[in-house]
Amino acid sequence: MKKSTRVNFLIALAYCVTLIGGMYLGYKLLKDQGFQVEKDIRYANTENEKVDDIIHIIKKKYVDDVNADSLKHLPIDSLLHQLDPHSAYLPPTEAFELSEALEGNFEGVGVEYYILNDTLLVTNVIKDGPAFLSGVKQGDKILKVDTTVVSGRMLPRSQMMGRIKGKKGTNVQLTVLHPGNTNPVTLNVKRGRVEVSSIDAAYMMNQETAYIRISKFGATTDNDFANTIKTLKAKGMKKMVLDLRDNGGGYLTAATSLANQFLPENKLIVYTQGKHDPRTDYFTTGGGEFEQGKLAVLINENSASASEIFAGAIQDLNRGAIIGRRSFGKGLVQEQFAFEDGSALNLTIARYYTPSGRSIQKSYKKGYKAYQQEIEDRLNTGELTAGSTKADSLMNNLPYITKDGKKIFSGGGIQPDIYVKLDTLGYNKFYATLLQKNIFIDFVFETLADRYTSDYLNRAVSVFNINDKDYVDFLKYAESKKVVIDTKQLIQAKPLIYKNLKLMLYKYYLGDNGYYKAHNQSDPMIKQALGYLAVN
Repeated sequence: MKKSTRVNFLIALAYCVTLIGGMYLGYKLLKDQGFQVEKDIRYANTENEKVDDIIHIIKKKYVDDVNADSLKHLPIDSLLHQLDPHSAYLPPTEAFELSEALEGNFEGVGVEYYILNDTLLVTNVIKDGPAFLSGVKQGDKILKVDTTVVSGRMLPRSQMMGRIKGKKGTNVQLTVLHPGNTNPVTLNVKRGRVEVSSIDAAYMMNQETAYIRISKFGATTDNDFANTIKTLKAKGMKKMVLDLRDNGGGYLTAATSLANQFLPENKLIVYTQGKHDPRTDYFTTGGGEFEQGKLAVLINENSASASEIFAGAIQDLNRGAIIGRRSFGKGLVQEQFAFEDGSALNLTIARYYTPSGRSIQKSYKKGYKAYQQEIEDRLNTGELTAGSTKADSLMNNLPYITKDGKKIFSGGGIQPDIYVKLDTLGYNKFYATLLQKNIFIDFVFETLADRYTSDYLNRAVSVFNINDKDYVDFLKYAESKKVVIDTKQLIQAKPLIYKNLKLMLYKYYLGDNGYYKAHNQSDPMIKQALGYLAVN
């Protein structure tokens, strides 16, 4: 073999090795993140061929034993509904949107906006993002995007906001009206990659206790959390309230990495297993930033998937107290199988299990679910009290295990150690109408924000409330928006109205951190968490 030929062969071989290695690592990364991808494309051309292909996949991969042949004559959607709530067929458009979301494309200008009276109002400008560096400010009204007028034209939301989005490196010209000015200015913004922390809020509640809020588990959650912890430790943090309420999940590896921040080395966090999918264990590696401090974790009925993985590990390993209400109960692992036409099948192949072996997935059999919901409803209404003999008797009919002297209930979702019932006092039809018509947000943005300053609100967070004039003007504003005032329901909802206006005002001026500082002043779960941390 000639020397030049040998060199070319080695170069080609190196390219092949690099390509194959990259493909393997990419596939492994997706699988580690809890979203698995089938490597071969299915070539079904007709609906019947696709049904046959789906039934073949079910036989080969589905989490449980199922008589797949009995499903042959059903339409695809009906076929999958016979399996579980999370197996689904995605038409080409939906499959593409899901794939795009998994890629995590955060390129843009770095602003949050709200459509107020058919005008784009900037409600937040991400620090050091493209818009921030170009001079866009909170409270700006965006009048034009490039040469297109977007204000006052009754354009669909997608058209108004879609014109601002674009690829990194491209330019967009924004004509904006700064607050208090009468003449608009034109700003040139170069789109870029915007770094947004996955930590919604983090601050010291008292000299020793920190509050951290996480609403989703993203690719940067672990790093964001570690950096946040270091900052809070420097301020004296020894205890923590970690708020996972309404956290619908995200990447599996983000949840296991977060658990690793709290647990010692070589502890089982979660495992997955299915009929055709062998057991996979996820262990801690140690060296976390908060292995010793006292911990309270808040969950509710909307905490799901990755949130439940984390809460289940903390509970099973006795690392802290779980406070709130039973979580959603989403513990199924889906793998995606792609078809040539761009559509895809998301099929359940395994279940998540906590370290003690509890299945996170709630039963989707009507009888059991109805029985479980009955207990939850009776706890919520106060008919039963968590920890009472009667409640314990009912709960004992749910599967449970005893670990280190305490009962840990199974049967789907995570049952908290300290139950806090849902407070619906004042929430009535009139209040719901105000929310539905966005009266709170519109009034704050259009009127109330001009009456206060961020410095004043920041100083007065523990004592601040809107005044009577604000309240009267709010009712006049609601009437101007065709809301009929029901006096009886208004009296019931008045405390909630005061509270919500305060929260919207804090969110506008001080972002999520300010919102949660204000919200937590009267939050019953926060009260329970602080009480637990004070005595444990």
